Amino acid sequence: MRLFAAVLPPEDVTRELAAEVAELRGLPGADRLRWTGRPGWHFTLAFYGEVDDDLVPDLSARLERAAHRTPSFPLALSGGGQFGHGRALWTGAEGDLATLRLLADRSEAAARKAGVPMGEHRRYKAHLTVARSRSAVDVRPYVATLAEFTSRTWTVAELALVRSNLPKSGVAGEQPRYEAVARWPLGGAG
Repeated sequence: MRLFAAVLPPEDVTRELAAEVAELRGLPGADRLRWTGRPGWHFTLAFYGEVDDDLVPDLSARLERAAHRTPSFPLALSGGGQFGHGRALWTGAEGDLATLRLLADRSEAAARKAGVPMGEHRRYKAHLTVARSRSAVDVRPYVATLAEFTSRTWTVAELALVRSNLPKSGVAGEQPRYEAVARWPLGGAG
């Protein structure tokens, strides 16, 4: 199973972002980007890749403990940026980023302790990808527009384990499908 740990924004927040992305898609050159869709919007905390089925129960138990030890916290979508010279365009976050980073670190540690190969550790950078490109694209106008964007603040109250189903049809522009296979409330969330 191809898995990752994530924070999933609530529906009304993704509607706010969808309105912002609709404006971005109206900018010149927007057709050079592959835009992600609302069902796929999330903050990846730790990407696990292909995980052997026999490791999933231990990973899940460890993620549940990580969620239980982490308090709920405020978060909002805010601003924007890019990775790889325009290969990824994203919106960022504001709020309790220290707790978001802590949850990301705990999600990575849970996988390592469960025996999931994780590669080298990188400092967590909160981002929600809104578009990608196979080649370098000048996304400065999009980043400038996103700089003015801030969603409403919500309380992050759960950690999700998400399965990524990659496109198989070969149809251009087909997006991966994501399904939450488990959710755990954060410490004070219920």
